[in-house]
Amino acid sequence: MKKQRKFCLYCGGPIIKKTEDQVLRDCCSICHCYFYNNPLPVVSTIVDDSRQILLVKRDRAPFKGHWCLPTGFAETGESIEAAALRELKEETGLKGRITRLLDVDSYKSRFYGDLLFLTFVAEKTGGKLSAGDDSAQARFWPIDEIPPLAFRSNRRALSAYIKSMKDYWAILDAIEHRDDKTLPTHKAANAMTRRLLNVILKNKEKMIDQWIEEMTTNPSTAEYRNAERRMLYNICDKIISQITLWLGNAYDIAHIKNFYIKLGVERKKSGAKISGVLSALSLIRKHIWDVALAQGALQKNLDLYMTFELQRRMTIFFDLATFYITRGYEK
Repeated sequence: MKKQRKFCLYCGGPIIKKTEDQVLRDCCSICHCYFYNNPLPVVSTIVDDSRQILLVKRDRAPFKGHWCLPTGFAETGESIEAAALRELKEETGLKGRITRLLDVDSYKSRFYGDLLFLTFVAEKTGGKLSAGDDSAQARFWPIDEIPPLAFRSNRRALSAYIKSMKDYWAILDAIEHRDDKTLPTHKAANAMTRRLLNVILKNKEKMIDQWIEEMTTNPSTAEYRNAERRMLYNICDKIISQITLWLGNAYDIAHIKNFYIKLGVERKKSGAKISGVLSALSLIRKHIWDVALAQGALQKNLDLYMTFELQRRMTIFFDLATFYITRGYEK
């Protein structure tokens, strides 16, 4: 059980319970200083290596002997991202780079009280896998063999991660299947597609943020300057997800037709001009290519065939989207 505060750390006076701001708090009976029991920040990290998740076996209470994500408390004076990477290094011996914040969850522990779990996704950048002081073991587990995890917040975050990756993994499986039966030239094109998909997945938040920023400043999309950010985010997120599925041959023309006709109808009802909607769509393509080029996804083993093939598939997607949005406006 979490120990209760008995004496004031400033004057040594006995602690009593007193209401402040409608909350019952610890208060010194002599100097009347209030003490605030805020949630403790806990960081966890998901490291995925070819659909194998890095887990550690706990070597101390609570849940000694159970498996969990690399997890620990943030320290004073460090950023929350630095805390996650420090715990990753201390518990597994691996160095990493944060790619995104995945989940935030509140949890009440009988050992520590209220906790705030922040789970990040990170990619391995170095180090050697080895169990740290708080861990009996550290190893990668295939996603279909994950053992019961100690913390509910770990289970929730890992479930969300696997769900978010299912479409992407299906695309890679489809590409790998085609690789087995195609010529070397096609294999090279598929390798480039995989690189582009990886860049889109890892940098999707950056692409969306850059797109939203330009949407609210570009003269061609002036009507979106006062649009709700959440609405813009959801539209861009959906379209980028569709592009990844399309590039992996997991999204067909019927899906594109239905979605963009409906989107055209909705944007027309909202009063948006067709010119602004089409400009917004073209800006999504622009930011995908900008980020891909900046990350070097299209600069390795580059040849004309692969460049034209990727450009051809991207062009078909956006031409179809443009056509069906316009159809939606005509309804």
